[in-house]
Amino acid sequence: MNTPASASLGRPIDRWFASYSGDHRNHTNQLIHVVCVPAILWSVIALLWCVPVPANLFVPGAWAALAMFGAWMFYYRASRPLGFGMLASFVLMGFLTRWLADTYGFTTLLYLAIAVFVIAWIGQFIGHKIEGRKPSFLTDLTYLLIGPAWVLAKLYRKLGWTY
Repeated sequence: MNTPASASLGRPIDRWFASYSGDHRNHTNQLIHVVCVPAILWSVIALLWCVPVPANLFVPGAWAALAMFGAWMFYYRASRPLGFGMLASFVLMGFLTRWLADTYGFTTLLYLAIAVFVIAWIGQFIGHKIEGRKPSFLTDLTYLLIGPAWVLAKLYRKLGWTY
């Protein structure tokens, strides 16, 4: 199991991570996930950024901001340290997305987001082929939210931080 020995499996986030880790034991698959999960997360943010919004009501990127806020609430409720880490991730991804949209335009951002999304998902499925297990989200869609937090929790453990 990839949770720290001191972690209590009484917390829902620890149960989610224990289950998710069970489908991600292979080192190569874990490395693929460390690269592809954040790439997929960014691509979804960028795709939502490209969804048109009424000009008088919202600013570009409003749908992405709403989705990031909703996801952030999930992470913050599960673990405050992970919630703050995911907030930092969302802010960085939001700034990157805005910079790309402002610099290269929405069409380029859209094509880049689609390419990253497709390539990263191909990587994910290759990782699961190597693993010999199906992706966790096929059993519960909540795992689409757990994946990014699981990657961040791996970073926290490497840095000696608790979550």
